Amino acid sequence: MGENHNKNKKDEQLEQYRVNDEGKKLTTNQGLKVAEDEFSLKAGERGPTLMEDFHFREKMTHFDHERIPERIVHARGFAAHGEFQLYESLKKYTKADFLNDTSKKTPVFVRFSTVAGSRGSSETVRDARGFATKFYTDEGNYDLVGNNIPVFFIQDAVKFPDFVHSVKPEPHNEMPQAASAHDTFWDFVANNQESAHMIMWAMSDRAIPRSFRMMEGFGVHTFRLVNEEGKSHFVKFHWKPVLGTHSLVWDEAQKLSGKDADFHRRDLWESIENGEYPEYELGIQVIKEEDEFSFDFDILDPTKLWPEEDVPVQLVGKMTLNRNVDNVFAETEQVAFHPGSVVPGIDFSNDPLLQGRLFSYTDTQLIRLGGPNFHELPINRPVCPFHNNQRDGYGRQTINKGPVSYHKNSIASNTPEPASEAEGGYTHYAEKIDAHKVRARSESFKDHFSQATMFWNSMSDPEKEHLKEAFSFELGKLGSESIQQQVVDMFANVSRELAVDVANAIGVKEPEGGGSEVTKASPALSQENTKHTAETRKVGVIISDNFNGEEVTKTLALLKKEGIILEVISDKLGRLKGTTGTELAVDHTFLTGESVIFDALYAVGGNGTDKKFNHDAEYFINEAFQHFKPIGATHEGKRWIKENELENSPGVIVSDDMDDFAEKFTRAVAAHRHWERSIV
Repeated sequence: MGENHNKNKKDEQLEQYRVNDEGKKLTTNQGLKVAEDEFSLKAGERGPTLMEDFHFREKMTHFDHERIPERIVHARGFAAHGEFQLYESLKKYTKADFLNDTSKKTPVFVRFSTVAGSRGSSETVRDARGFATKFYTDEGNYDLVGNNIPVFFIQDAVKFPDFVHSVKPEPHNEMPQAASAHDTFWDFVANNQESAHMIMWAMSDRAIPRSFRMMEGFGVHTFRLVNEEGKSHFVKFHWKPVLGTHSLVWDEAQKLSGKDADFHRRDLWESIENGEYPEYELGIQVIKEEDEFSFDFDILDPTKLWPEEDVPVQLVGKMTLNRNVDNVFAETEQVAFHPGSVVPGIDFSNDPLLQGRLFSYTDTQLIRLGGPNFHELPINRPVCPFHNNQRDGYGRQTINKGPVSYHKNSIASNTPEPASEAEGGYTHYAEKIDAHKVRARSESFKDHFSQATMFWNSMSDPEKEHLKEAFSFELGKLGSESIQQQVVDMFANVSRELAVDVANAIGVKEPEGGGSEVTKASPALSQENTKHTAETRKVGVIISDNFNGEEVTKTLALLKKEGIILEVISDKLGRLKGTTGTELAVDHTFLTGESVIFDALYAVGGNGTDKKFNHDAEYFINEAFQHFKPIGATHEGKRWIKENELENSPGVIVSDDMDDFAEKFTRAVAAHRHWERSIV
């Protein structure tokens, strides 16, 4: 009973705020029933509108103020509710209750986002992705505010406004939207070379994820875990998607921006609605305090990661997203995350980027959400009680009784009073510091290229080619040859091969020097080594009337059994009729569905006489082939494969044996991409 109560506590709290207007009479915000909502009050049928029309004024005034300022960064986002449960107690590391009790299911709210674009931008652009998690714990809210990339562009928060200004649309013409392929961004990169490592990630396939469900999350910063004895360990947090980490290809990502700008949120929404709940395992990397200086990099540097081969990731729990929001504005837009929202047992390190964020997040919420009481909005309210002497301000919902609003006092027996550490009162880790106040950067932060080279060394050959293409595309969009040359020369320090190939692609001089002596690689960084499964992969089935009902039905059942999601594509909506009286409902036409929205295609065919149908089917198949996707064909569908000379290509499965086809096609779908395919 206790476990279920904890699990449902946030949902129960939100229930009191949910309103269903269906079947109700229309009223004003004051509860007055409205008799007419089509016409404003006028002086005669053709006369002027009267100011006494209070319903018109209330309705229009509310409409005029419906919008709030969008987030400066991470404006484009989507979220879902879920729960987190621990595998094993972390008591040896931390006294945080939700990381000690394996029986608890802690409610969570997770918001995924792009960084650079506005709220109306596309979701499949090349960009870092936000991955922010709010844990509603019994000790207060804990916010793990991270990204899908484990490092950042800058080392000190004082540079954050400069970075964001550079990547946003250029102020003189407000272009380009949600894109980094422009002069100001790359000028910033070339002149702030601490960004080198992050740029390697941003130009890699990690910056165009297949879905939120197949995207890693990282806390980015170094935090502290503190146990009951006061012992501290440094920690980095990870979210590992159970489905593995997978990406789009660049051409596919660009087309999706036009075909479905909501591709990622639609995928998340539909997966939850269909009961295919996204799952992520929480991983921690832990370093003893006495080992802080045992590495060839500074563990507090936010442009550095801790290689998993050196500091293994321990998987300690699982998060499941199992409920969509009821209202995007009330929940997704009004949620306020803050890396300073911690619980006893979790503390901060001296990471200079983290220290600055502790100020910035509260500051932005004050204007975005209208004042200091954003914590009282339903989505932000902790599930545990909160008591303090903070009063008044915009949007105050709490009605605090009594005359006292200060500490210390005698009128209310000096309450609310601070809690001792034994009573759960938060105490910061007592770190000893002996230093002068200076504006400076530690010498240990000045290696900008070693880990960028390690990232390059860790990539598979296809991933390296994608990096070269990404650099070539981005730099090819620049107007300044000087900036292009600066960037090429800069990344020669990462890899001369990379820099030379990019230089040749964009028509600037090859770098004179360059190259790196770093040979270290980290296999964990390559998506080649992620989990591969066919589960929840979306397969488009191209089919028409007169299909072989018995065999096709059997094949579809075999594929569904493997967790594959099948959606039927034909030339018109409605139901298709096969032999033996079999019928299939059509989900998409060639106009409403596109090859790029599917992970794979299964070509079945049908009567095979309609030229337009054949042309559209071949277009879908050839585009999927160009994107290295699995393609299967049986029955009349085999003709399209043969006529386009795709047979015997990797990932193209053709068979007359339905059991054999289902087995081989499932393996091909699980592989996700077939990079060994020769593209002409």
